[in-house]
Amino acid sequence: MNIFRRVKGFIAQDKKLQIIRRWERYESYFHRNDLNRLAEIFKTDKNGIHHYTQHYQFHLNQIRKKPINLLEIGVGGYENPKSGSHSLRMWKAYFPKAKIFAIDVFDKHLLEEPRISIFKGSQVDFDFMKNISAKMGELDIIIDDGSHINSHVIDTFKFMFPLLKKNGIYFIEDTQTSYWPEMGGTSEVFNNCNSIMGYFKSLVDGLNYQEFEKPGYKPDYLDLNITSIHFYHNLIVICKGLNNESSNFMVNNRKPS
Repeated sequence: MNIFRRVKGFIAQDKKLQIIRRWERYESYFHRNDLNRLAEIFKTDKNGIHHYTQHYQFHLNQIRKKPINLLEIGVGGYENPKSGSHSLRMWKAYFPKAKIFAIDVFDKHLLEEPRISIFKGSQVDFDFMKNISAKMGELDIIIDDGSHINSHVIDTFKFMFPLLKKNGIYFIEDTQTSYWPEMGGTSEVFNNCNSIMGYFKSLVDGLNYQEFEKPGYKPDYLDLNITSIHFYHNLIVICKGLNNESSNFMVNNRKPS
């Protein structure tokens, strides 16, 4: 009898979840252009607890109707296989032609939907990341909402940013962990390049590599492929493109004689 009740409870739960999903799809149809409202409908903490969606909308609104590929690292819900994917469903509603991909260290395949694919694995298992990148195709958007461990965030960026499409955008959430020692951060040495904030601040000068007074300077990949970096409260946005604007004064990193 106990088994029968448990099975009956699971069926009731699934039916309730189906009703919720249908309501989300119906209500979201009328707010497709408003990412703040979509976050409320799909109950993702990207708005409310955090204030990310206003910045996402600012950076992403122009490509909303394009057939893009989006990867979000982290699904949510921890080990519960039926919990999470709130932001994935929000992205699906906001980007009507997008393919939404996600990874998580826990198995979340039960949360897959048409246009939402979820892979199980770690963001710092780069053999895994390379394999799924081949399956996803070129990415237009990458969102790191994963472990938030400083070394993981930095190493993931170093590996994944070159796989991002030209003119793609890379987002990093919850950068407050940059200041938490237990997550590999520091509140003492703010320019420590082993912390999230310290590392990404160190990339800002590369935007102006043409102006360095360093004859023979060879720009690296990030110098050449980051066109802007935006810092918000607990959110970093890195825009990819060809950073080849010439200096209005320097010539080959020399001052003219």
